[in-house]
Parts: sequence; C-alpha cells; structure tokens
Amino acid sequence: MNQFASYINQFTERTGQLVSWISVILVVLIGLDVVLRYAFNWSSSANQELEWHLFATLFLLGSAYALKHDKHVRVDVFYSRFSEKKKAWVNLIGTLIFLIPFCLVVIQTSIPFVIDAWKIAESSPEPGGLPHRFLIKSTIPLGATLLLIQAVAEGLTSWSHLINQPNR
Repeated sequence: MNQFASYINQFTERTGQLVSWISVILVVLIGLDVVLRYAFNWSSSANQELEWHLFATLFLLGSAYALKHDKHVRVDVFYSRFSEKKKAWVNLIGTLIFLIPFCLVVIQTSIPFVIDAWKIAESSPEPGGLPHRFLIKSTIPLGATLLLIQAVAEGLTSWSHLINQPNR
C-alpha cells in the first residue's frame, strides 16, 4: 500500500516540477507586459489573457504538488497541537469526506463543459484575444484528476500512519 503511495508521490513530484516552470514564464510575461504598458504605452488583450491562462494552469495543475508538500490552505487552530495519530485521522477523514468527493464532482461537472468548448473550438470573444480557449478549459478536469490521484496517496499514507502508530 505504501509503495503505491510512493509511486503517486514520485509522479506528483515530477509533474509539480514541470508545472513550476509556468511560474517563470508568467513572471517574464508580466514583466514584459508592464514594460510595454508603461514604457511604450502599449497593451494587448492576448498578453493579458495569456497571463490569466498561465496562472489558472499553474493553480490547477500545481494543486496536487501543493497538497503533497502540505502547502495547501489549512485552518491550523488545533491541528498543530494534535498528536501524529490525530493528525492522521484528520487527514484521512478530510480526504475521504471532502477532498476525494470534491475532485470527483469537479471532474464530472467539468468534462461536459470541456467537451462543449472543444466541439465549438472555443476562442476568446475579445478582439485580439487568444484562440484555443478550449485548451485552458481542459486543465480543469486534468488538475482535478491530478489532485484526486494525490488525494489517494495522502489517504493511503494517513491510513498507514494509523495502523503503524502505537496508541497515543
């Protein structure tokens, strides 16, 4: 069981490292956009759309990596004071009751949305906007699937901690 979680963690690590390069591209693009806007009084709808497309891609495809490294948002009022066993219970229950169902709902509801975008070859309605908007919409179920896969690893890891921890 832990070996399976280990394979998932390795996969998430690799995809996270790959996706992290989007942040470098995004910083360069925003910097270029600022220079062009303030130095040359020039702005482009395509540049602005590309910025939010890259940010959305970074957020959606990087969420599994953030979960793996415990960098996701957590209300840590009590959790930090819990024993390792209690933390494992919180993580397991949260994964099973909230995270996995959330991922499944996002996947199920976004696939028809993405299929419709592909059917019409959706592009930006803005003049000078980006074509191929259906590509960015495809990252919604893909990101939820990556998060679901990592959620399985987190659940298995929590379960493993529970069955291998002495009672404390």
